[in-house]
Amino acid sequence: MKLKVLFAFMLLAFMDMSAQAPEKMSYQAIIRSSDNSLVIDAPVNLKIIVRQGSVNGSGVYEESHSATTNANGLVSLEIGAGSQISGDFSEIPWDNGPFFIETQVDPKGGSNYSIIGVSQLLSVPYALYAKYAENVSGAATGGGGYSSAAVVSLQASRNIAAGDIGNTLECTKTATVTLTSGFSDMKVGETVNLEAHNGASLTVKAASGVSLNYKEGGTANFKSESGNVRFGLLRKSGDNAYIISGQ
Repeated sequence: MKLKVLFAFMLLAFMDMSAQAPEKMSYQAIIRSSDNSLVIDAPVNLKIIVRQGSVNGSGVYEESHSATTNANGLVSLEIGAGSQISGDFSEIPWDNGPFFIETQVDPKGGSNYSIIGVSQLLSVPYALYAKYAENVSGAATGGGGYSSAAVVSLQASRNIAAGDIGNTLECTKTATVTLTSGFSDMKVGETVNLEAHNGASLTVKAASGVSLNYKEGGTANFKSESGNVRFGLLRKSGDNAYIISGQ
């Protein structure tokens, strides 16, 4: 039977920040047949490949899973907890993306992976990124052994500031942060974690002469729902150039 992966999406697992970051990510995919009908209550085998740089980039990690679809055609698994084929999940260089998740499926539970779906991991799991950064750069750590980062409150529009670098920018009222030209306090590769809380809308705007996601003067918006939080990650990719994920 010919099948296809209709879509897949990532869920960042809840983590107690007083403990070590878990070496896994929750992952779900809905499986449909070629006639668009759901594949329900069926055993399937999946191969997960993490590719770096592009959809055809180098495979930095690969593992396999045996799973069963539910009544809605959904399979749930944890990337990093499958049967390892190649690479080491804990050594994926999350700071050097983008990364793509390639899903291959054998609906008969074997190893004939005839169906391939690829989706970009738009927002690198922050806890895994922070753990990797600590390992390679000797970042300061808190008493529990995790990377320390300040929470910077944002309640009014302003320019990006030196105090935002490496920290969490917490937007609790609708506001805009402008990426100014010549912001030399932030070095290439440094990041700012972004959060929009409880209905607030956080807009990141590139000033004239500054590019955001390869577009000069570009913008990105994080609109949260009441009672929820939207996350993102801003990274400086070059002089007057930034990449943002999660919007």
